[in-house]
Amino acid sequence: MSDPTNPLDWAEYAEGDWLAAKKLLRGNRPSTTNACYHAQQSAEKYLKAMLVSKRVDFPKTHDLSTLNMLCVNNGVFTAFSTATLTILTDHAVTSRYPGEMPTIEDAKESMEIAKSVRKFARAWLGLK
Repeated sequence: MSDPTNPLDWAEYAEGDWLAAKKLLRGNRPSTTNACYHAQQSAEKYLKAMLVSKRVDFPKTHDLSTLNMLCVNNGVFTAFSTATLTILTDHAVTSRYPGEMPTIEDAKESMEIAKSVRKFARAWLGLK
């Protein structure tokens, strides 16, 4: 059973979303909607892992800018731009329902943003 007060459990879930996003972009028929969603979820959970490690309460939100601001206000100086995080935040909901589908370029951009959050968070949490 996982522990919501353990930042490493949050990081483990974040890593699962990261791996899912990567797999969804492979092959002849990449699933851009699901890859974008899991990229966003990975970044969200990594930001929450850092907040948990600082014992900071956070609202139930998918808004990466809000979570990032909480990180910065509590001594986790990420340097992520609001504009960049907003690109990824939009996939928390819009990629889950019919409408305009993200292109492969959108998915690659989302993966790059999530990758930067992942890299920072794993280093900050002391993970390889």
